[in-house]
Amino acid sequence: MEYAVKIDHLCKDFGSFSLKDVSLAIPGGTILGLIGENGAGKSTVIKCLLGILRRDSGEVSVLGQEGEAALTEVGYVPDECPFSDALRVKQVGKFLGGVFPGWDETLFGHYLEKFDLPAEKKVKELSRGMKMKLSIAAALAHRPKLLVLDEATSGLDPVIRDEILDEFLAFLSDEDHAILISSHITSDLEKICDWVVYLHRGEVTVSGAKDELLDNYGKLSCSRADLSRVEPALVVGKRTGEFGCQALIRDRAVFQQAYPDLPLDPASLEDLMIFTTRGDRA
Repeated sequence: MEYAVKIDHLCKDFGSFSLKDVSLAIPGGTILGLIGENGAGKSTVIKCLLGILRRDSGEVSVLGQEGEAALTEVGYVPDECPFSDALRVKQVGKFLGGVFPGWDETLFGHYLEKFDLPAEKKVKELSRGMKMKLSIAAALAHRPKLLVLDEATSGLDPVIRDEILDEFLAFLSDEDHAILISSHITSDLEKICDWVVYLHRGEVTVSGAKDELLDNYGKLSCSRADLSRVEPALVVGKRTGEFGCQALIRDRAVFQQAYPDLPLDPASLEDLMIFTTRGDRA
C-alpha cells in the first residue's frame, strides 16, 4: 500500500468558512497529525474524507479506492463517544457486529479487558476517558487498516493519553496500517507523528515530515534591537513585549551561520501554531 489516504485539492465552501485547495497524503505505516486552531477546518477535512460531508471539488482516495468502497476498513473515533447512553458496554459489540463484516468479538473483549472497561456498565455511567477507550476499542475490533481520530485525546488526563498513544503505536506495527489524527495537544503529536499538516483558516500553511519541520524551525528570544538586525525573510512571525521579543525562524542552519551571536532554541509544533496564528507577521 503506497498511500492509505490521498487528498488532492479538496475544497468545501460553507459561505462563512471554506476549505481551500487542501492536499495531503499518508503513506502506509505512518501517522499524520492534523493541527490547527479551532475552526481551522480539521474536522471538515476528516468528514469529507469519510463521506460525511460532500466535497465541492477535489479528489479523495482511501486505501487506494474512491467513494465508500474502503470505509469498512476504516476505524473512526470522533471527539465524543458515538454510542447511545442506554447501551451497556458489552451491547456495543453486539450492535457493531451487525454493522462491520470483519467484526471480531473476541478482539473487542480483549480490548475491554486491556482498557479495564466494565462490560455490564451503561455508556452513560462511564467517565470521558473510559468512553474514549470504548470508542477506540470499537474502532480497533473490526480490524481496520486506517484509523481516523478526530480530537480523540482532547480532555483526557496525561496517564490515559499516554496509554492510548501507546496503543496507536502498536497498531502501526503492521506497515499496511496508517493513522490520521487531529489534535490540539501538539505534544502528543510530537511523540507519535511521522508527518504534520497545519491548517490555518481552511488552508494548508505548513506541511512535511515532523522531524524535518522541527529541525528547520527555531525560536528566537532577543531584544527589539537584535530582532531588527534579522533578515525579514527568515522570520515567520514575531511577538513583541515590554521586555523583549520572540520570533519563529525558518531555516535554522542559515540563521545560525548569519547570526552566530543570537541563541536559537528548538521550535515545537505549538510554536508553529502560535506564531503563525497569533504572531505579528514579519
